[in-house]
Amino acid sequence: MDQHRIRELLNSLAQKEISVDQAMHRLKSLPYQDLGFAKIDHHRGLRCGFPEVIFCQGKKPDHVAKIFKQLSTVNRTILGTRADGEVYSAVREVCPEAEYFSSARCLVRGMPEEPVYPGKVLVISAGTADLPVAEEAVVCARAMGNAVEQLFDVGVAGLHRLLNHQDYILRATVIIVVAGMEGALPSVVGGLTDRPVIAVPTSIGYGASFGGLAALLGMLNSCAAGVGVVNIDNGFGAAALATAINRTVHSLTHSKAGGCCTP
Repeated sequence: MDQHRIRELLNSLAQKEISVDQAMHRLKSLPYQDLGFAKIDHHRGLRCGFPEVIFCQGKKPDHVAKIFKQLSTVNRTILGTRADGEVYSAVREVCPEAEYFSSARCLVRGMPEEPVYPGKVLVISAGTADLPVAEEAVVCARAMGNAVEQLFDVGVAGLHRLLNHQDYILRATVIIVVAGMEGALPSVVGGLTDRPVIAVPTSIGYGASFGGLAALLGMLNSCAAGVGVVNIDNGFGAAALATAINRTVHSLTHSKAGGCCTP
């Protein structure tokens, strides 16, 4: 159950629109719900700021559909990653409003119409071969409530393409940089900004790239300060980290202004 739903529930209870028993009934699935094949963590949205995300790869389509349906009863936004067309078909039967972003392999129900956090997340990709991972980062970051901009195909093989768009970098709060091959792009971006840079190595490259290991090691050895690295092809992980940074900046800003720290 996300924070928005909890606030609605408590406000309804305070205004006597619902009874204590009705409120208890709605909260009975907290902290988790046992479906037999899976235990859904309905409390994660309150602890971590975003509901449990479904990693669809390796799961049976009907299992994903059942998890999706249960999560949708208590959360506004539901996100599933690494989903294929078969999984989408199963989910659509129980949740027709779910959207499928095929290139990102993501399922989203309840994509926020407006960003929750004012800071911008910029997703940069080195080449078009990196787009599936970059687009996963874009979709996940938007689903998590961020304003997202994207700058694709600006790798180091033609550095002028990146330098011609430095305005994107300058207005970003957090930057996600997705690259394969030798993984050099995050170091370049890190040398152009004082903002946090999240590097995502991809498994794109010839044999000596070792399925993204070369890019991963290159990013870990970056001489640019302020560059953090997530796992190979992990666009979702980069989006989650960017959201945590953006949420913290937003909360600190509101705290200093005397406002509410929680969106």
